[in-house]
Amino acid sequence: MKLAILAIGRPGRGPEAELAVDYAARASAAGRPLGLGPLDLIDLEPKKTGKVPEAELILTAAEGAHLIACDERGKTFSSRAFADHIARLRDQGERRLVFAIGGADGLDASVRSAARSTLAFGPQTWPHALARAMLAEQLYRAVTILSGSPYHRD
Repeated sequence: MKLAILAIGRPGRGPEAELAVDYAARASAAGRPLGLGPLDLIDLEPKKTGKVPEAELILTAAEGAHLIACDERGKTFSSRAFADHIARLRDQGERRLVFAIGGADGLDASVRSAARSTLAFGPQTWPHALARAMLAEQLYRAVTILSGSPYHRD
């Protein structure tokens, strides 16, 4: 199952962007034997501002995929439960799993409605680039949990 993080905007060149790229590469390499990956980081830049143009880009890029909306009102998972959720989707035959991170104003309701599930890192609002890095790390962690690697400790 291919994995992707769709994010509105560019993450810049800071440490958060480097961290996301590093974890995506790790997840891609470790996930290959498990049928997970590669993990692609896809940055979307709408020509117009606002949630609706952002939603159009996200929904087009996620077409045909199992979409998970990253939203502060979403479901929280332990790392093991998150890994199990991903494995279940893979085992059910999903071919592509896409996580959507909205712009500064969050995701449009149309993206949340189209999503098959939601994911939250808690009720706080996180900077865009940091949320992208945290999600990439959690995907890497999920892959290592599924592979039996000692990276994750309970």
